[in-house]
Amino acid sequence: MNVFFYDKSFEGMLTCLFEAYRLKDFPEQLLVTDTPIPLFCDHHYTIVTEETKSDRVWKHVTSKLSAMGTKEVANCWLSELPDIDILLFRYLRKTIDSPRSIETNFADPDVLLLSKIYKKVSYEAHRLIQFARFQKTADGTYFAPLEPQFNTLPLAIHHFSDRFADEKFLIYDMKRHYGFYYDMKSITEVTLTDEEERIKNGQLRTEYADKDESIYQQLWRSYYQTIAIKERLNPRKQRQDMPVRYWKYLTEMK
Repeated sequence: MNVFFYDKSFEGMLTCLFEAYRLKDFPEQLLVTDTPIPLFCDHHYTIVTEETKSDRVWKHVTSKLSAMGTKEVANCWLSELPDIDILLFRYLRKTIDSPRSIETNFADPDVLLLSKIYKKVSYEAHRLIQFARFQKTADGTYFAPLEPQFNTLPLAIHHFSDRFADEKFLIYDMKRHYGFYYDMKSITEVTLTDEEERIKNGQLRTEYADKDESIYQQLWRSYYQTIAIKERLNPRKQRQDMPVRYWKYLTEMK
């Protein structure tokens, strides 16, 4: 068994692909640097990420993929699934080696699995848009914390900047500890160093919220309860359509 050790970045995975062709030795596993060497490892290499190499690979791969295929690869990486790197490695290798497109060859298990993951990631990005709830802060910025299953915030942020172009807002991934701040001109990636001080149980602490925020939240809860049809309540369907992981960030579920 051959193993490549690398930094677990997308550019690192592309550099691994470059080095595999150079070495004419392809890995069965991609492991993070400093991981113990597997017991039955025949050869192992430590790959250092190099932008020039990853750019060359990506340029070549995208020349053989459609725009949809390129999007599928990028989105699947955001799934952060344990073996997504070696799956994409195999997929991109097949893309490079094949004289024709493999994107719709669903008889290939890697192509089929990648298609399924892409659909899940896309669906999670859609749910992120559905379930983001903004809270107004004391300085007038709108703040929305959430915890998507996959790292889908980069896929959804431009929806919000287009929809709320005249407002300052911060959408923050509490699971991955980063977010995007929009200042009505540009989007900036940010990290909060005092999450626990500012946020409790999915809500801004009172001292950081606008003085009228609690009033608007109560109005929203009242509206939600008023329009609900008690005879048609279906908790099982609700959990299916509105995953529980979002509930503590939903005003109407408080």
